[in-house]
Amino acid sequence: MHDRLAEGLSAIIADPAGVLTAPAVLDRLSHDFYWYSPVLRPKLASKNGDIAVLPVNVEEVLAVLRFAGRNEIPVTVRGAGTGNYGQCVPLHGGIVLDLSLMDKLEEITADGVAVCQPGLRLGALETEARKQGWELRMYPSTLVKASLGGFLAGGSGGIGSVAHGGLRDFDTVRAFEVVTMEEEPRVVLHEGASVHEILHAWGTNGILTRIWFALAKAEQWTQFTAVFDTYEQAFTFTESIATDAKWTKRLATVFEWPIPSFFTPIKKLVRDGKSMALVMIANAQIEKLTGAAKAAGGEVTFSGAYDGPRTQPLLSDYTWNHTTLWAMKADPAYTYLQCGFSATKCRDQFHKLRERYGNEILFHIEFMKNGEGIVIPGAIPVVRFTTEERLNEMISYCRSIGVFVANPHVNYLEDGGRFRADNIQLLAKQKYDPRGLLNPGKMISFQKQTVAP
Repeated sequence: MHDRLAEGLSAIIADPAGVLTAPAVLDRLSHDFYWYSPVLRPKLASKNGDIAVLPVNVEEVLAVLRFAGRNEIPVTVRGAGTGNYGQCVPLHGGIVLDLSLMDKLEEITADGVAVCQPGLRLGALETEARKQGWELRMYPSTLVKASLGGFLAGGSGGIGSVAHGGLRDFDTVRAFEVVTMEEEPRVVLHEGASVHEILHAWGTNGILTRIWFALAKAEQWTQFTAVFDTYEQAFTFTESIATDAKWTKRLATVFEWPIPSFFTPIKKLVRDGKSMALVMIANAQIEKLTGAAKAAGGEVTFSGAYDGPRTQPLLSDYTWNHTTLWAMKADPAYTYLQCGFSATKCRDQFHKLRERYGNEILFHIEFMKNGEGIVIPGAIPVVRFTTEERLNEMISYCRSIGVFVANPHVNYLEDGGRFRADNIQLLAKQKYDPRGLLNPGKMISFQKQTVAP
């Protein structure tokens, strides 16, 4: 089978070096950071594609999908492989479609929209955008490595979301072109509301090949950390910055102790036993922020300029899901959840979770603006894993007290928290991939349509 696939794909790819069959290479390209989850780890470790292909343009993507469709071969698209849920792990073998060579930035328009290919690294886009007076509205903590296409297919928000919301909000994703897996693959332009057919669908219903991504006016940022005697103090201070429109911020994060102790490269910024707040604030407001932190009982431990993705220390490397990585390095028993707390009842929710689970759950808050413009305490709490049953019980309890949970320990869209209740993604799957060949097994509500004899 491998020889037949290699022969067929080599005939349609201009550079034969873009067809990969080496087992070690296939193993690497068939996996992402799914191992953050102790539940997914044993389920996905042995899953591999049969072959990988690296197209360099949309014509080659069309050719690959045409070949795969005619031969009923599954296709799993891959960005940079920085996702955490096994989005790019092929459950049924077949072709791994690696878009890393389609990484061109075509232009940044006068009104601040980046037109680019899906393999463009977000760090490269941030660097170039800032040269032209723009910057990313939001980005994951994997800024340097993550691709824009992968972010749209598998991400939801990140640094910047406290001001600009998530990827689905405020017309951030203006448009994109998608290659379908119909009997005759075609390129379909999605713009406006229709982008929601494809966003955060893990490449199950189309392959992104060209993207129009809105940017923000560039700001000069200062990275800032302060420590507080209690989590309540740290949370209240950071909440006041995140929710007050007078502050120009890009990041507002709270870690309760002992999470800061996991950050060994920046241990000089940590104080034993104290909770930490991490903020990216406009340069012009750093003096006022310093005063506000001290007035709230905090000790400022760092203040330094952000000069782009290569800034050292890059404090976003300790936020969002990078926090989980540092926790796992400190103790492999740790994993995580993805939660959204109530903007008005969060303290009661914190109390109930602490009362029920003690230090099984450690609070790590990422403030973010929701689609209605309300800043809420999003969260990626660090959780000590014992059993899958205990983890599922914790998820159920969170939901019972009004805490939203996007379950990162499942390998399908529906319980991952970003599936649309109006079924728009499922309808797109039925329309653009009726044979179920794109990333099969990841959208469990999809049923392959059979033709009556």
